[in-house]
Amino acid sequence: MNKNQLLRKTIGVLYGGWSAEREISLKSGQAVIKALKQGGYKVVPIDVDRNFVKKIGNYKIDIAFNTLHGPFGEDGTIQAILETANIPYTGCGVLSSALAMNKIFSKELFDYHKVLTPDWFVVNKSEKKPNKLVFPFPVVVKPFMQGSALGVTIAKTKKEFETGLKTAFKYDNQALVEKFIPGKELTVAILGEKTLPVIEIIPIKGKFYDFKAKYASGGSKHIVPAKLDKKVTQKVQEASYKAFKVLGCRALARVDVRLSPDNKPYVLEVNTLPGLTETSLLPDAARAAGLSFLELVIEIINISLKK
Repeated sequence: MNKNQLLRKTIGVLYGGWSAEREISLKSGQAVIKALKQGGYKVVPIDVDRNFVKKIGNYKIDIAFNTLHGPFGEDGTIQAILETANIPYTGCGVLSSALAMNKIFSKELFDYHKVLTPDWFVVNKSEKKPNKLVFPFPVVVKPFMQGSALGVTIAKTKKEFETGLKTAFKYDNQALVEKFIPGKELTVAILGEKTLPVIEIIPIKGKFYDFKAKYASGGSKHIVPAKLDKKVTQKVQEASYKAFKVLGCRALARVDVRLSPDNKPYVLEVNTLPGLTETSLLPDAARAAGLSFLELVIEIINISLKK
């Protein structure tokens, strides 16, 4: 869609919601709204609430730009609602959104399609005694349906493991336990069929890239592009793109990777609605690829409308 065609469209920016990631979604949405308005586009800000389904017909929008994060906005639910309402939307489709949000389903698909990923197992909240570890400490404990590193802990002892499970169970009834992979924290943004420059993330506040490191000002340092040799960069991008395709993703996503000391890229997860805040990784990668924030937003719309 060319600029003149898009200028005639009304773009509804979906943000907010009621997940634990609401505040981050508000920041992403506000950044997109500001950019679109500065570009002269017609924008309808929509702070999504539990009555969204009832109100969707009142908004009179041509396109939905989805900046929601977490359950409902990122797990295929709102995607299905928008498809039912025949409203084109940005981001991945219903199935790929659901698969990527569910860390257990993602891991099963990674294993089946031979995408290198850390060893893992699942602990259910109903279990009186969690499974014995099948690999040594340290381990990473995650809620199975959350983003933004919410509820994620690294456990080096049995006591820390039990505490980590309690933290994860505050969010979900299942926890994913992964073998910790030492090395570099990397992420790869994908726009359509194009992988953007690899980013290395170095947490400043804390020992790993948790919620505070992601969103606090100065919480982490982003090295763009990551200082890797050409062959390693290619391996990381290829692994990320394969994970993207295995989950059926289209339009955009961001793939989180751990690069081991022997330069093996372990895919951790795929984020189908990457953050668009001032500290977010996707805008950094886009900038390194020569795209301004507004150009990134328009590119997301155009790629999404082709899916």
